[in-house]
Amino acid sequence: MTLLVHDAERAAHLQHLSSELAARFRADAARADAAGELSEASMAALKASGYPALTVPTRLGGLGATLLEVAQTQETLGSGDASAALIAAMNAHLLGSLAESGGWPQALYAEVCRASVERGALANSLASEPELGSPSRGGLPATRAEPVAGGWRVSGRKTWSTGVRALDFLVVSAATPQEQVWRFVIPAGAPGISIQPTWRGSLSLRASGSDDVLLEEVFVPDSHAIPPTSPHPAGSAWFWTTVAATYLGVGQAALDALKAYAWERVPTALGQPIATLPKVQEAAGRMELELLAARSVLHAVCREWNDFSENRAALLPRLAAAKSLCTNAAVSVTDQALRVAGGAALTASLPLERLLRDARAGLTHPPSDEQALAMLGRGVLERE
Repeated sequence: MTLLVHDAERAAHLQHLSSELAARFRADAARADAAGELSEASMAALKASGYPALTVPTRLGGLGATLLEVAQTQETLGSGDASAALIAAMNAHLLGSLAESGGWPQALYAEVCRASVERGALANSLASEPELGSPSRGGLPATRAEPVAGGWRVSGRKTWSTGVRALDFLVVSAATPQEQVWRFVIPAGAPGISIQPTWRGSLSLRASGSDDVLLEEVFVPDSHAIPPTSPHPAGSAWFWTTVAATYLGVGQAALDALKAYAWERVPTALGQPIATLPKVQEAAGRMELELLAARSVLHAVCREWNDFSENRAALLPRLAAAKSLCTNAAVSVTDQALRVAGGAALTASLPLERLLRDARAGLTHPPSDEQALAMLGRGVLERE
């Protein structure tokens, strides 16, 4: 995929950065998936690449990538390995949305950004819990934060903690005695933090290391505590976009794998590659069209987001719809690729069965298809 930005030199740099990193991810994807473990090689490559500073503002030494640029680079990473790409996406959306919303104290935000620039540090928000489920549907966390001298003591359990063993900062949501939801930025090695291996054997993203995190009386200084703030559209926009693009990359990887297989597979009865068969060509065309349509919608809304800052909240329904389009396109394309490849797709000789499993995970990220369509529909049905 070619990055569609006006600055040719910048576009070439981002294209090279994401393509090289995707190749590193791809090299260890099958092994890490089979082992059901986070790829240390991929995480080392990610931190050394400079990609964690992608959405850090230029004034803080980062690349200051726009929403469109992140959509493009994340799709490339997703084509390499969804598990590793999703870890990069969590960091990119967190720092990118904060650059627009300003939701953190400036000193704290600058500290995390500098770590990303200087040593490739990664951060992720840990909000999901066994009782709470997805925080996108509301509810008060069971994780508690009690005020103490100089700070807070945080205790609780977080689930679906994507890439936790590779993280440098955990952004933990917790309820205070006043029943307010605060966030706490905690260094990964802080005393009282333990990781419980609950992700092994998962259906999808087996190498994402999305284990549970147990926090037992973890001390957090006041300087790393973030009081409640009003919701900002950037939070949803950056999360939905990075997720959508990552899974779009999974669909593209499936089409690329099928293309390679279709030219290699020469049945004796046919005497030529199956890529020459009209039904295979039709299937490939259908897959390409689904990816092209989803990508076009995602990029179009991202361009609007970049160009019309005063109307961004009104764009959220379209970004939600784009997320739905992209994740469903990934599911559809990976399924079709398996159908065309036949029995060979069920084996580890092709990456298609892994891509099929990983694509399914895209449906579980908020917003759900129902939520996205309802958001879009409410806008359509509003009285003028």
